Parts: sequence; structure tokens; C-alpha cells
Amino acid sequence: MSGTRAADVVTLGESMVLLQPMSEGPLAYAPLFTRSLAGAESNVAIGLSRLGLSVRWISRLGADPFGDYVLATLAGEGVDVSLTERDGAFPTAVYFKEFKGYGDPNVYYYRKGSAVSQWTPDRVDRNWFEGARHLHVTGITPALGPGTADTVRKAMTVAREMGLTVSFDPNLRRKLWSEEAARETLLSLIPLCDVFMPGLEEAEFLVGPMTEEAYGAHFLTMGVNAVVLKLGEEGSIGFTSLAAVRSKPHKVSRVIDTVGAGDAFAAGFLSAWLAEEGENDEERLGLALARANLMGALATQYRGDWEGMPKLSEVNRMLEGGRETTR
Repeated sequence: MSGTRAADVVTLGESMVLLQPMSEGPLAYAPLFTRSLAGAESNVAIGLSRLGLSVRWISRLGADPFGDYVLATLAGEGVDVSLTERDGAFPTAVYFKEFKGYGDPNVYYYRKGSAVSQWTPDRVDRNWFEGARHLHVTGITPALGPGTADTVRKAMTVAREMGLTVSFDPNLRRKLWSEEAARETLLSLIPLCDVFMPGLEEAEFLVGPMTEEAYGAHFLTMGVNAVVLKLGEEGSIGFTSLAAVRSKPHKVSRVIDTVGAGDAFAAGFLSAWLAEEGENDEERLGLALARANLMGALATQYRGDWEGMPKLSEVNRMLEGGRETTR
């Protein structure tokens, strides 16, 4: 692991270049676009870095200008990208957002045949996890190629063998694979994690309709230590074998873009959960969920997947009810 710094958290997954039209309306008629970075795992990495944690991002990128941009952006946010591979035969992925002035934005992926889609389990390297405490993965990466599900499965297994804890956000993307393949694969990965972080719709997709409490109990029986259920405008609820805590949402007056809110939520929760503050599970869950709800709400205020994520000092001030001195 020569030259690689220790990390609180390792994230593993694909980052893409995001192109967004500068005006609302159908994508077909948009004349100008802005460029940014997008990817669930790198969104979480940036969020955690801004909250004061050291983060290592593992991925594959094309040997192209878009790959250069992804690396430069993440490195500029303090994320360790030293173990990311470059591939001259397969490109960095791209995706577009379409804003029509109502509802969630439409998303169009161009990631088939990307560098990450070529990942296979034999590429999993124990060096990825040396000097780290925790691994965060999502259910997006398993959908990207014929070997990516097994790659994520092996990464989770190796990380736990090396003493890391693991969090798993199913992050269901119906455009990437069939419902049958998604359900089977995502369910098979749950027993390999310590913290499972589904949304209410994702929980229903995986195991059918239940009460929130029943979802918590069901996923705990699958071997996880904590279940974090995202409830959207209703906040969130967390479960361990010793506690169940409901956390009120952080209210915002408007919603600009919901993409990336779940990743911000994950960063907020993990940053507090890994700090192990609180005398018991109830206090620990309460602190982590409050920060997660705030982070998720703030992410909806920007037309970007991560740009609006706050720093730790800002989060603490808002949770304490303080105001920023701006002039």
C-alpha cells in the first residue's frame, strides 16, 4: 500500500460526466450544456470528505479527457483516487439530465460498454481496503456489466474479512436491468453488509408491502446490524436489534433537483454513525438520522448531484439552529 493514505471510508463504483442543459425544456432542443461529475459512490465520497472524513474512491475510467476530469474533480475535493484504474479500450461513462419544470428530472444514461462495465472479480485487490475502516457500495454497480455483481460481492466479502464494516444502499436503477435480475442480486448482497439503507419504495420492491417496522425486522433477520429506511418527505427511521428511532425531516421550501439526495443522506448518516457518538443505539441512531435528513434535504436545493453538499461546520450550525455570518 505504498503511497496510499489511510481512509475512514472506501467507496467503490462508477462516476460519469454529467451534462445538464442550461435551460429547462426537452433535451432535444437544448443548445447549451454545463458539465459536472455524477455517480452515487463518488457523491457519497465527496459528501464524507466535506464532513471531515478521509475517503478512498475505487473505480475504472477511460483513458480519455472525461476520465481526467473525474479524477481532477474528486482529487480537488480531497478524495484519494490513487488506486483508480484507467482503461484505453473502454470509455468513461456519460449521462444527461432533462429538466421540464415539473417533477423529477429525466435521466438518460450512456454507460453501456464503459470502463467500469468490464470489472471482474479477479480485479478486486486487498490493497483497496488496507488501512480503512468502512466500505460503502450501492446496487448500481452490479447492474453495469456481466461481471460487476460478482465484483461487488467479492469486494464486500474481502472487506469484511479484513475487518471493515460495510454499508449497502440498493439505489435501484430500473433503466439498467430487469426487475427480476435486480431483485435477485440486491437481495443476495444484503447479508454481506452491516448497514442496509433502502428507500421505502426499494424495500417494497425487494420484499413486498409491509409496515415500516416490519421492514426493519425483516432486514435485521438477514444479518445486518442496522437498517436505515429513507421516507422522503416524512424523514427516516432506523432500526437495530436494540432500538428503533424515527427522525423528523428537515423541511425545505422548494425542491429543485432530487437526484443525489439519497447519496447526501448516506454521507450524512455514515459520517455520524462511524463517529459512534451517543451512549446507546437509540442516541447513536438519532444523531445519525438527524444529520442524514439535513444532508438529503440540502441536496435537493441544487441542480447538481453533489455541489451543494455542506461542510461539517455548516451542518453543525444548522442542526444547532444557528445562522451563518455572510457579511
